[in-house]
Amino acid sequence: MSRKTKNFTFSLPPELLDRLKKHAREGYIPTVNSAVKEAIESYVVQIDKEYLYRQMKEAADNPDFVEDLETTMADFSYVDYETTREKKK
Repeated sequence: MSRKTKNFTFSLPPELLDRLKKHAREGYIPTVNSAVKEAIESYVVQIDKEYLYRQMKEAADNPDFVEDLETTMADFSYVDYETTREKKK
């Protein structure tokens, strides 16, 4: 990720913010900002994975994609065979 940052304003329930501040004071997290940043990064990774899963699921239901995939696999089968054969020696 880029080291460059941009400020943005979020609204959080006071109780949640108080808990984050307490954790920062007690040393469980470096800062409230770092905890929020880490949580958002983790959430975005989760969303990215879900997006990729949905894209692959849609592709698997697409007959043209499946045909292209099978053709590509067949085209590379000899190369794959040669590569695995060489590793066994």
